[in-house]
Amino acid sequence: MKINANEIKPGMIIEHKNDYWNVLKTQHVKPGKGGAFNQVELKSVTKGTKLNERFRSSETVEKSELDEKKFNFLYSDEKSCHFMDNKSYEQISLSKSLTDEKYNLLSENLEVTITFMDDKPISINLPKNIECTVEETDAVVKGQTAASSYKPAKLKNGVSITVPPFVESGDKIILDTRNLEYVKKVN
Repeated sequence: MKINANEIKPGMIIEHKNDYWNVLKTQHVKPGKGGAFNQVELKSVTKGTKLNERFRSSETVEKSELDEKKFNFLYSDEKSCHFMDNKSYEQISLSKSLTDEKYNLLSENLEVTITFMDDKPISINLPKNIECTVEETDAVVKGQTAASSYKPAKLKNGVSITVPPFVESGDKIILDTRNLEYVKKVN
């Protein structure tokens, strides 16, 4: 299915240069001179190589027609993550390399979408936002700055992020899984 270059979003699989590419990041750029374009970071589904590409607003790209299924995360070991199909209860194991370091965000019974191409799993999409617990964070120094500044924090799942000064150890927060950024504090 052809889509406009402006419609390319992270998580999509597109056909480009005789290969299938997973879209990692996109940035819409409108320079002072010339036409607008979409700067896209791609990762090859088959080879694992990365590519940065510019697509003009007027260009079209081929979005791959893929099968997507809902799975629940069961557990992980040293090399694999294990999932169960929500409908057939069939279990599958996927290499941790397929998750791009986001396997730390997986928690028991978390529902994920696994994308298949020719019955072969090629990517895992986590929910947009998940709830996490802050394990440790630095104390705030009063009067340190007038502007809002973020401080480093480590979550219980081992992921390091930055959080606003009012977030303390033990707090529950909502995390954006696409860019690993703080969204809000849960009361």
